[in-house]
Amino acid sequence: MQHLPATLRRHLTAIRAVAVLTVLLGLLYPLAVTGVAQLLVPGGAGGSIVQAGGREVGSAIIGQSFTDAAGEPVATYFQSRPSAAGDGYDPASTGASNLGPEDVVDTLPVPGAVDEEGEPDEGRVSLLTRVCARSRAVGELEGVSGARPYCTPDGVGAVLKVFPDRVVSVNQACPATPFLASYRGLPVRCATPGEDHAAGLTVPVRGEAGVPAVPADAVTASGSGLDPHISPAYAELQAPRVARERGIALAEVRRAIAGHTAGRALGFMGEPAVNVLELNLALDGADRVRGR
Repeated sequence: MQHLPATLRRHLTAIRAVAVLTVLLGLLYPLAVTGVAQLLVPGGAGGSIVQAGGREVGSAIIGQSFTDAAGEPVATYFQSRPSAAGDGYDPASTGASNLGPEDVVDTLPVPGAVDEEGEPDEGRVSLLTRVCARSRAVGELEGVSGARPYCTPDGVGAVLKVFPDRVVSVNQACPATPFLASYRGLPVRCATPGEDHAAGLTVPVRGEAGVPAVPADAVTASGSGLDPHISPAYAELQAPRVARERGIALAEVRRAIAGHTAGRALGFMGEPAVNVLELNLALDGADRVRGR
């Protein structure tokens, strides 16, 4: 070894270091950590899998959808908060939409146009319009008003593009009726897909909506996209529907909510939260006891 050229010795030393560190950090350390976790918290280390009726139905720490084959909410179940992880709650694509509060203008799809991959042009939906559409849908499902500030009655962002000679309700594609008839003396018209509005002044319009009946976690995704919880307020909003669809007393559903509400971590961190999967399974179990 001492007789080898200095450059070659350095390369061999680097190779040995990589090999040793790979074994230590890539093999032995993960095995040791996994082994300790399996001994101390076997459930959590295994993914906190929840079983019902002898089969695995989900994880207590990863959210999931409670929808039918068409993607519509199943009315007998509490619904989870939205997810931006892949097609929804995908651990391999965990993450948020990365859209911020200034993302308020949609790109409307152009009929007959195709994108770079030859697929039909679907446009792009802004964060504001996503929130508005979700709020409207939740309101319709729960029988309450889905109205909220900066949203039009038809469930898109209430945003104008103002030019010297015209005003466009930029998120309402023609032939929609604009949510405002005029703005500062100029008539407001609907938006023509493919039209360039970049030069216009962006003006979000708050409207007259008061405090929304639909909570924020019902219309926004979590940072991970995997949140298995909803707020007690969102659970309370859904309680009358679930009680009605299951044919049980509202008080019973509210007791189930209270029984599956976790408090703040260490008594002061975060907010109380309701585990949706566990709550739905508890109600299913109660139904089976009643023979339904």
